[in-house]
Amino acid sequence: MKKDLIVLGLETSCDETAASIIKNGTEILSNVVASQIESHKRFGGVVPELASRHHVEQITIVLEEAFQQANLTIKDMDAIAVTEGPGLVGALLVGVNAAKALAFSHKIPLVPVHHIAGHIYANRLITELKFPLISLVVSGGHTEIVYMEKHGSFQVIGETLDDAAGEAYDKVARTLQLPYPGGPHIDRLAHEGKPTIDLPRAWLEEGSYDFSFSGLKSAVINTLHNAEQRGETVNPEDLAASFQESVVEVLTEKTVRAAKEYNVRQVLLAGGVAANKGLRDSLTSAFKNLPEIELIIPPLSLCTDNAAMIAAAGSILFEMGKRGTMEMNAHPGLDIEK
Repeated sequence: MKKDLIVLGLETSCDETAASIIKNGTEILSNVVASQIESHKRFGGVVPELASRHHVEQITIVLEEAFQQANLTIKDMDAIAVTEGPGLVGALLVGVNAAKALAFSHKIPLVPVHHIAGHIYANRLITELKFPLISLVVSGGHTEIVYMEKHGSFQVIGETLDDAAGEAYDKVARTLQLPYPGGPHIDRLAHEGKPTIDLPRAWLEEGSYDFSFSGLKSAVINTLHNAEQRGETVNPEDLAASFQESVVEVLTEKTVRAAKEYNVRQVLLAGGVAANKGLRDSLTSAFKNLPEIELIIPPLSLCTDNAAMIAAAGSILFEMGKRGTMEMNAHPGLDIEK
């Protein structure tokens, strides 16, 4: 009888300190996340130095809690998976060095994981992946469509040329004087308003799967400034609804087109903006008309940064023979295709 594979995951790429223990790559035994949102809120965004300090303070606390929840010890771990990039270099270093220390002192194999691969593999905690597939990854720093023909193989077929969708949400929220992070506030407002304001859609050249949200963000700011100069007020709910419709329409249409062109069996939604209700509803509606393609949307707890997704991806990589060494470092600009 095959022994269960128990993997510890660590994630410190941005402003969440997280530790998780996963069994056989699919079953969550513990998933602990210490968020720093309250610390960064007053600055309107993540302050890298502050994030690093918080990780140093929290890393042993979340580790102990993860072991306690799973009722296991470090000696029960078959591997330690950790985010090596992309992300904030100081933040990444805390997780990488904690993982290396544990791996070295307890002689446990180390597995480096790409942060975006983690977001994609969060979906394996819901259902088994069916290849070929595409994943729409939408977060604060990334907006891309990734094609996978097998485990561990990632081909970026479309990506943002400027702002990621999450960045655009945060910048528009700031313009509307909404607190950080802006995404959930815009999403909530959008459901209270109507998309009555004409805002651009950046389709780019024909057949492209790339994205651009910088012009849309500027159009929102200009709409507010022009109204202000005329002494008029813009209904924030309607502006939020119009902005969200523009973002969601482009994301949905390009994902559907890619799914058909690449003849995939599954479409995965991944990343922090995957928690957006407007996007979840739009994709669900679009793929209802394509019953041959299975759409997988993770629960809210697996959309934002967490370590369960890192352990899930790490489990597959471990079985594929990927190992890290004590020379392993943080790679803030790590390329998923390499």
